[in-house]
Amino acid sequence: MPDLFDQQSRTGEPGGRQPLAARMRPVTLDEFVGQQHIVGEGTLLRRAIESDELPSLILYGPPGSGKTTLAAIIQNSSKAAFEFFSAVTSGVAEIREVIRRARERRKLCGQRTILFVDEIHRFNKAQQDAFLPHIEDGTIILLGATTENPYFEINSPIISRARVFQLQPLSREDVKTLVLRALEDQERGLGELECSLEEDALEHLVDVAGGDARAALNALEAAALNCPPSPDGRRNITRQMVEDALQQRALGYDKAGDSHYDTISAFIKSMRGSDPDAAVYWLARMLAAGEDPRFIARRIVIQAAEDVGNADPMALVIATAAAHAVEYVGMPEAQIPLAQAAIYLACAPKSNASYLAINRAMEDVRNRPPAAVPPHLRSTGYRGAEQLGHGVGYLYPHDYPMAQVEQEYLPAGAKSRRYYEPTEHGLERKIAERLKMWQDELARRRREGGHGK
Repeated sequence: MPDLFDQQSRTGEPGGRQPLAARMRPVTLDEFVGQQHIVGEGTLLRRAIESDELPSLILYGPPGSGKTTLAAIIQNSSKAAFEFFSAVTSGVAEIREVIRRARERRKLCGQRTILFVDEIHRFNKAQQDAFLPHIEDGTIILLGATTENPYFEINSPIISRARVFQLQPLSREDVKTLVLRALEDQERGLGELECSLEEDALEHLVDVAGGDARAALNALEAAALNCPPSPDGRRNITRQMVEDALQQRALGYDKAGDSHYDTISAFIKSMRGSDPDAAVYWLARMLAAGEDPRFIARRIVIQAAEDVGNADPMALVIATAAAHAVEYVGMPEAQIPLAQAAIYLACAPKSNASYLAINRAMEDVRNRPPAAVPPHLRSTGYRGAEQLGHGVGYLYPHDYPMAQVEQEYLPAGAKSRRYYEPTEHGLERKIAERLKMWQDELARRRREGGHGK
C-alpha cells in the first residue's frame, strides 16, 4: 500500500531526507500529542480508529494541529485501502479513477477504501457532489481535511453524511513536548546533532509557533542546521538563532475564512466587554493581516447602536465619523480614527435596549396578524383623505402641556409587550426618568379627566 507521505520523501532534501516535521510525525495514537478531546482514551474517534470501523469524517483545524498526522495514523492502523487525493492538484477525472479502483477492491476482495482528501474545501460544489453517491453506497469512506469551517465551505449533504471533528491549535505545552522530543530523537530527530536549546529560545519558539507544530519543528531544524558546533561538537541554539529562523510571526488570519469571523468576533466582544486594550489589539491584528478597513468600520457602526445605543448617543456619531474617515483618509492613517472609535465604544456606558426593542418589534411583526394603521394616524396629505376619515380624531401633541397627549399610536393587538426598556446606564437613566415623568403626567390628567389641554 503506498504511503501517504511517499511523495513528500521524493521532494525533500537530497537522498530523500524529509523535513524534520515530516520525520517526526507520530505513527501511532500513543505518540500523538494534543487533541485529547477527540483522540483521548474512550473518545468516539479513538474507538473508531482502534476498531477499524471508521465512518466518513471531516478533520477541521488550523495548520499544524495534526490533521494529516491523524490521517497517516489511520492509514497505518486500518486494513482498508488508503487513497491520497489532493484538492489542489486533482479533478473529476481523478475522482472517477479512484472510485473505479475502490469498486474493484470491494468486488474482488471485499476490501474497503478510505479516501483522504487534503484541503477538501478547495473543491467547488460540483466536485464535492461527485463524492456523494459513493459515500452513500459505501464505495468509499471519506476522510477530509480542511483549515476552513466546513459548515461554510463544504456541501451540506456531505456534512450530513460525515462526522466533523474540530482540532484546536496545540497548547504551549504540546508544542514544547514535540520540540524537546525532536531534539532528543536519535533516529528521526536532531539527536545526532547533539543540540541544546536555551530556555528563552524554547519559550520564544513555542510562543511564535502559535500552536502550529509544523512551524515550530521547521524553525527548530533551520536553527539547528545553521548553528555552528562548538569544539566539543555540541550545538547551542540561542534565541537570536530561533528569531532568524522564524523571520516573523505568522498571524494565522485568512480574510475569507474562519479566522476572519473569529477575530472580528473577538474585536466586537472586547468592545462590548469594555476592554479598550483588547479592542485595539484585535483591531491591530485585523489591520496587520490586511483586513478591509471598511468592513471593520461597518462593524464599529453596528456596535455603536447595538451595544452602546442611547446610553451614549455620541458613540454612533463617532463611529459613523470614523467610517467616513476611512473613505476620506485611507490607510494607513485611517487606523487612527478606527482606533479612536473602538476605544470610545469600549469605554462608553453600555445599553442594548435599542437592539432588544427592534428585535421584539420584529418578532411581533412576524408572528402577529398584519394590522391596519389606525384611522386617526393615517395621512391627510392628499385630496379626499378627509372624506375617508383619515386623520379624524388625531390629537396634535404640541397643543398640550409638555407636548404630550394620551392617544393610541399602535393598532389594537399589534404589540405583545413593551419594546424599549431603557437601562440605568449613561444617558438612558435620564431617558428612563423622562418617560416616567410623561407617564405620571398622563396618569394625572386621566385622574382629572380629559387630555389636560
